Amino acid sequence: MKTLPEGKFILIGVTGGIAAYKTADVISQLKEKAYPVVVVMTEEAKQFITPLTLQTISGNPVFSNLFTLPSREWNAVHIALARQARLVAVIPATANVIGKLANGICDDLLTCVITATEAPVLLAPAMNTQMYQHPAIQGNLKKLRGFGYHFVDPEKGRLACGTEGIGHVASVEKVIRAIKKVLT
Repeated sequence: MKTLPEGKFILIGVTGGIAAYKTADVISQLKEKAYPVVVVMTEEAKQFITPLTLQTISGNPVFSNLFTLPSREWNAVHIALARQARLVAVIPATANVIGKLANGICDDLLTCVITATEAPVLLAPAMNTQMYQHPAIQGNLKKLRGFGYHFVDPEKGRLACGTEGIGHVASVEKVIRAIKKVLT
């Protein structure tokens, strides 16, 4: 069993994209500014960055299993995390998680938490240019904007696939500014 911290926190969702490594810097900067942070990772995210790294930086347990029980009192972990989140920020937000959220698919801890929370949700999309520009992805982004989700739009830059184009996750500084803006 993992212990949830007391009080409200920023929940950082990490998904399975190469930009996941930047999440460590976001968490570190939030901690420097005294924001409590809890991390939820998808199983795919663990291919790019380890839970131990994010636990060490955040100072809190990292959650990824939908069936983990919090230790203070019985409560489904996705509901407990959803209730305590002051903000949910997904960095990077892959095409996969964007599609799931836009269509109400809750098949992992992160998508269940986001669907159950009343906290604001901020997405930082990151993917290949062709994926980002695909009509299905653009439709999903439009749908999520209609739900009231906030975004830190991707930037143009060199992508992991070796091409140059839109889809590079926003800079850490832009993500931090967006988080602060949503929290005010």
